[in-house]
Amino acid sequence: MISAVLPTYNRAPLAFVSGEGSWLTAQDGQRYLDLGAGIAVNVLGHANSALTAALTEQAAKLWHVSNLYRIPEQERLAEALVSKTFADTVFFTNSGTEAAELAIKMARKYHYEMGAAHRTEIIAFDGAFHGRSTGAIAAAGSEKMVKGFGPLMPGFRQLPFGDHTALQAAITDQTCAVIIEPIQGEGGVRTLPDACLKGLRDLCDSTGTLLIFDEVQCGMGRTGKLFAHEWAGVSPDIMMVAKGIGGGFPLGAVLATEDAASGMIAGTHGSTYGGNPLACVVGAKVMEIVADDAFLAEVSRKAAQFRQGLEGLVASHPTVFEAVRGTGLMLGLKCKAANTDVVKAAYGQNLLTVPAADNVLRLLPALNIPQEDITEALARLDRAAVALKG
Repeated sequence: MISAVLPTYNRAPLAFVSGEGSWLTAQDGQRYLDLGAGIAVNVLGHANSALTAALTEQAAKLWHVSNLYRIPEQERLAEALVSKTFADTVFFTNSGTEAAELAIKMARKYHYEMGAAHRTEIIAFDGAFHGRSTGAIAAAGSEKMVKGFGPLMPGFRQLPFGDHTALQAAITDQTCAVIIEPIQGEGGVRTLPDACLKGLRDLCDSTGTLLIFDEVQCGMGRTGKLFAHEWAGVSPDIMMVAKGIGGGFPLGAVLATEDAASGMIAGTHGSTYGGNPLACVVGAKVMEIVADDAFLAEVSRKAAQFRQGLEGLVASHPTVFEAVRGTGLMLGLKCKAANTDVVKAAYGQNLLTVPAADNVLRLLPALNIPQEDITEALARLDRAAVALKG
């Protein structure tokens, strides 16, 4: 008999009733150190007082009016994002998946309005994850994502990750855009080198192709910059954002240049809930905190400490761990043992981690995780590895 909740997840036998900072309390009263942060969502930890205050104040005034009217809270968050990024304009969604759908529409509409309606193909990369809508799974193209859900939306092509020769050959007069994660999350915490991002930007410029960055997981301060592409000194034409931007409240966005967004006039896209006052006051508070230079410097400092400790774990447990991946506090442990076994061993130490492809263990803590919690996390990972070796 099917459960009341559609069984599309293999859920761990854990249920949490409260959280504070980097800690969660389960129904049985046990406390768990959270290195998953809701899959890179809770960038300021659980029950953050500043976010709680902003949400509570807004909840007592106004929840929802729809985008038939101006929403001042939305406008303030859009202005904050525009002031801190490459973008000239922002559309708010409820999720990264919705952001992917708009990014696809925006890129194709741009070329249509430019008189090149034949330019519809979007190039993506092996290992990518852009959400679970029909458009997003067609972009990713992996068998795990698409099997049984055909016919797929046409107009997508997948290339090997990091294959520059294949990319140069793939861009034709049919190519609309290239979509890429500067750091693949679900794909195994694989970082695209800065030189590759620069080369990609140059290639798109020379061919009139739009460049879409998916920073749903790697954005919002996770790498020590507000957005990961900033390390390479390049900018996209369109960018998808979600997860951390709401600090735990459902919120996503598409950021774009005026040129890339020029085809998106009234009536071309919409959202009933996107950019509602509740989401946007939380997002504005997240931006106020995370976009601060001193905060981002702290992320980088903590990340260096964490990475050093993880390198030590690799050296101490070579039959369990193989290498450290990632940037900032978007880190991964490439495992020799099955990563799912490592996740379970960590549960035994009251530690929460997130598996990824390529046998990688993702470590995505709150960006404001205290130093003592990083030390404790390393100790618990060490004990998990010892337990796994038996």
